[in-house]
Amino acid sequence: MVDDLDKKIIHYLQGDLPLITRPFSVIAGKVGISEKELIERIRGLKERGVLRRFGASLNHRRVGLRANAMVGWFVPENRIVEVGHLMANFEEVSHCYQRRPQGDWKYNLFIMIHGKNKKECKDIVTRISERIGIKDFVILFTRAEFKKTSPEYF
Repeated sequence: MVDDLDKKIIHYLQGDLPLITRPFSVIAGKVGISEKELIERIRGLKERGVLRRFGASLNHRRVGLRANAMVGWFVPENRIVEVGHLMANFEEVSHCYQRRPQGDWKYNLFIMIHGKNKKECKDIVTRISERIGIKDFVILFTRAEFKKTSPEYF
């Protein structure tokens, strides 16, 4: 599914892109192909489903977002998709996942939100709760961050 050249390309794409006007030119040079060929290969990886997306990671603390909260919601099964889409459309929500409840933990939909402080996070949760009509949730604030890296495949 991927050849050695694809693996080299993936290796350079999984790290930070150079902060220059033409970052793919630099990567192409490291891989030993033209910038045009690199972009074509990236498109091929995307079309084949090997590469899902490009994303930018914002250092939320550097822009003043000091509080993070994971919120677990108890959502009726017949509303999971609807509610998940509604929650995901809030700009303060960075992640939205459905999980199977485990043991006494009944919560089945989870979001991660970011705010300037805990009060702001609580206010965001209140707005979401009012919008979706669900009041059964738990807020878990981040106490410490131990790891924040992307996986490396090659």
